[in-house]
Amino acid sequence: MADDLTLLADEVSALLGGAVPGDQVAACVPRTGGELSMVYEARFAGGADPVIIKVYAANEEWKQAKEAYVYRLLADHGFGPVARILRTGRTKGGRACAVMTWLPGKPLSEASVRMTTGEIAAIYRQMGSALADLHRIGQEAFGYIITGIIDPELTNSAYLTRQFATKLDEFASLGGDAVLRAAIQRHVAERSHLFGLCRRAALCHNDLHEGNVLVAQDGAGNWRVSGIVDVENMIAADPLMDLAKTDSYSIRGDQVKRAALLEGYGPAGPECADRLALYGLYQNLELWDWFATIGRADALEGLANDMTRQLAATQPHVSRGVCL
Repeated sequence: MADDLTLLADEVSALLGGAVPGDQVAACVPRTGGELSMVYEARFAGGADPVIIKVYAANEEWKQAKEAYVYRLLADHGFGPVARILRTGRTKGGRACAVMTWLPGKPLSEASVRMTTGEIAAIYRQMGSALADLHRIGQEAFGYIITGIIDPELTNSAYLTRQFATKLDEFASLGGDAVLRAAIQRHVAERSHLFGLCRRAALCHNDLHEGNVLVAQDGAGNWRVSGIVDVENMIAADPLMDLAKTDSYSIRGDQVKRAALLEGYGPAGPECADRLALYGLYQNLELWDWFATIGRADALEGLANDMTRQLAATQPHVSRGVCL
């Protein structure tokens, strides 16, 4: 977990460097804490909108450069609603940080307890539409993004063949079940032709779950997506990787949410259902590796069971066509 860190008003003022002219910092309060980064909200005495300060762990400083790059890319393409980077710098303790514009609303994961099924479906349609807009930002190759594409692959087949192999090797080295690993290898080999159905990489959020979607009510009381946050995991990939991650992390079998997301997204390409199923397996494999790496042993059995069920649900392989 991120270590304890307190930002004082005078330190925040120095970090801002005049980005909010003429207003005095009244308070800086923690908003969220991730596994490695901390997020704070700086509030002003004169009533200016707050700003968000993200402080990166000592071994994750490269994420500062990544977020500055990605937010600039999104702004250049008119994608929103997302934050703008106001400044980058360092805390008094030497930690890399970024000062961003504030977005209204609260995470969908919190707000949804007050929402009706219909209201949640409306938000998921907006999420689908936002992903469709994001995926119109094409990329020249497939791969992980920092300030460009790292170790780019020219085809989705090459990229995902590499990624599955890497994650399966990690799974084995971290103590994953050998029988399950072999079953996943066979499953992927039998369906590797699906990778080639994606001809062009797109910019993918790669972490669009309910904790990273802000929602607020408008003047008429209707819920709307007011912000999409946390671009640390952005990749250049098959757009269906994004849909699969939201499906795996947030939808988890809820057919109302799933139908709404896909309705908002629109046509998703050939053999969409089969590709989503395969990419959903990848998302769970990647998450198993991550949890094993950070010591979340409590989550590993459930994820392994999920992967076993995913394998069983698609045996034998029968194409299920498109999603819509």
